[in-house]
Amino acid sequence: MRFSDIALWAFTIAFFVFMILPIAVVVVISFTSAGYAAFPIPGWSLKWFARIFEYRPFIDSLWVSLQLGVVATVASCVLGVPAALYLSRARSGWATAITTFLLSPLSMPMIVIGFASLFFLSALGFGVSFLSLAIVHTVICLPYVIRTVTAVYRAVPPAYEEAAQILGASRLTTFREVTLPLIRPGIAAGSLFSFLTSFDNLPVSYFFGSAQTNTLPVVMLAYMEHQFDPSIAALSTLQLLLAIVALVVADRLYGIEKMTVAT
Repeated sequence: MRFSDIALWAFTIAFFVFMILPIAVVVVISFTSAGYAAFPIPGWSLKWFARIFEYRPFIDSLWVSLQLGVVATVASCVLGVPAALYLSRARSGWATAITTFLLSPLSMPMIVIGFASLFFLSALGFGVSFLSLAIVHTVICLPYVIRTVTAVYRAVPPAYEEAAQILGASRLTTFREVTLPLIRPGIAAGSLFSFLTSFDNLPVSYFFGSAQTNTLPVVMLAYMEHQFDPSIAALSTLQLLLAIVALVVADRLYGIEKMTVAT
């Protein structure tokens, strides 16, 4: 084996260790029997997972985050799929400019989006509310749906849709029977990224926090400001488990390979 191959393998292993080891440490700490966060742990216990259900703000904020993630994901698909279909086939010079504008939240700092949205939505009379959170989260999730659906749809030959219309299918029938099945992996990938982005978002959600609209990341941050016990590690482990379950479900339904090609 050449030296370059050995160096590449060593770099790859070091990279994965660097990425996975901190996550593994957090997962292990979540099962500690001690009353503080330390590694290695003195013993194993599930009491910090029980603490999650005993501390009411964790459960309330988790429910808010789940609702918000679903609303933002559905709204992103409703707005993003038609936009992606149109912009993918548009030949106007404005199409590129509009696409860049819709994808711009990906290149902007989240804290800037949150700060600006707070002033803008307050001026419109929405204030700090769940509706404001849903609007802003839709804005930051929309690019994921547009990008994934656009990537898939551009790979679909226009002849498929043209053949369906020549055979007498209406535009709605063509979309339902031809286009939608072909772009479904892109929609699934965009929905998955949108939900996880919304569920784990802190910079934007922080500006719209209140007793009724605090999301789980905001409550976790506030909790850590006053005490640092392994319940935060337990919550992080549950979030990691949620992401893994979402990926497994997506793989079973559509296949990670197709979704990876879509992105």
